[in-house]
Amino acid sequence: MTMATTMRGERNRLLETRWYYVVLVTAAIAISYFDRQTISVAIAAIQRTIPISEQQFSYLQTAFLLAYAAMYVAGGRLLDRIGTRRGFLLIMLWWSLACALHGFARNFTWLLGMRFLLGMGEGGAFPAATRVVAEWMPREQRSTAMGLINAGTAFGSVLAPPLIGALILNTGWRSVFFVAGAIGLAWTLWWALSYRNNPATLTMSTQDARLLAEKLSLREIVGVRSVQMLVFAKFMSDSAWFFLLFWLPKYLYDARGFDVKHVSYYAWIPYAASGVGSFLGGYFSARLLQRGRSLNFSRKLVLGINAATMPVVMLVPFVPVSAAIFLFSLAFFSQQSWSGLIMTIPADVFPLSAVGTVSGLVGFGGSMGGAIFGMIAGRMLQHGFSYTALFFLVGTFHIIGFLALAWLGGRIQPLRSKDIREIESLA
Repeated sequence: MTMATTMRGERNRLLETRWYYVVLVTAAIAISYFDRQTISVAIAAIQRTIPISEQQFSYLQTAFLLAYAAMYVAGGRLLDRIGTRRGFLLIMLWWSLACALHGFARNFTWLLGMRFLLGMGEGGAFPAATRVVAEWMPREQRSTAMGLINAGTAFGSVLAPPLIGALILNTGWRSVFFVAGAIGLAWTLWWALSYRNNPATLTMSTQDARLLAEKLSLREIVGVRSVQMLVFAKFMSDSAWFFLLFWLPKYLYDARGFDVKHVSYYAWIPYAASGVGSFLGGYFSARLLQRGRSLNFSRKLVLGINAATMPVVMLVPFVPVSAAIFLFSLAFFSQQSWSGLIMTIPADVFPLSAVGTVSGLVGFGGSMGGAIFGMIAGRMLQHGFSYTALFFLVGTFHIIGFLALAWLGGRIQPLRSKDIREIESLA
């Protein structure tokens, strides 16, 4: 066997390993979105057993998102300390057990506590995913890989309405949570048996940057302007996303007269569109890079197109159901194209040893936006406001986030060792 043949074989094995791990993480993200959708789809059935008001429903989402936000930061920092393999295993084990425990609920308080525990576990999912991408994928393939991983949100959300509806109609709502928890535990075993850290030798420049990044404190990273703008952009966009994600089934129940069967039939369509958008957004940005465009241009052009599309949700209350589903689908497509790229940027800019922390901060901003606006939405609906006002607000959030990122966030480009030294000197 020649040296060239051996090298080709090694490259092919490395390529297969990279994309195998991407598929593995995509499955985890799909499970996480299935798990968080359980209560939104099952709420009508749960309310026949446990009384839950509009305001209490918003509290359930807020409990999830507050814990989710906190663990985005703590989980990202944890992953940077103990590594991707052990960190993701602990994270998935936690949230799978928390999901299963929903099925034992006898009152609103139990559900509230379990939503909080579920959010704690799921908060580490995307920092872990971003670390896998940073650890295994070359720069020109990262947005495609993250796009595929982010499409896992759609796989889980598409499966949620029909599967949850079928479980409710045949075995009752409690079984929904037991089945979801069991699926997560099965993935945990798959991860433990499959995933290994990347043993590839680092270049001296990468080692230098990585060692310097290990010195950066959380306060120093928070002080970086580009990080602040990423956090703000995610805060604004996820205020819209989590409202759409959690409230779409309830909107269809309340404003369009759907029942569980109708939600099972139709609510999956926008989530399917979100998966397509997630993959295509990452792929389009990757193609721009491969054609020689700068990293800054390749990311921001696609983000800008996504932001400009989001105001279509303002039209939802004024059109027939079929057109409303189409508009939701377009918005979900654009949002998840946006989200995949936003979560790729920490891997584009920071060394691996800081990627978990930065992506955790970005996710924290998004979760806090979702929690705050979810509370506002619940209070507005409780006090007589219509969904029309909420959809108008939601349609502006991505544009605000993009303008802040474009004007104040600086260029998107990898940090060099001297950049990291400057961060340390300014802290």
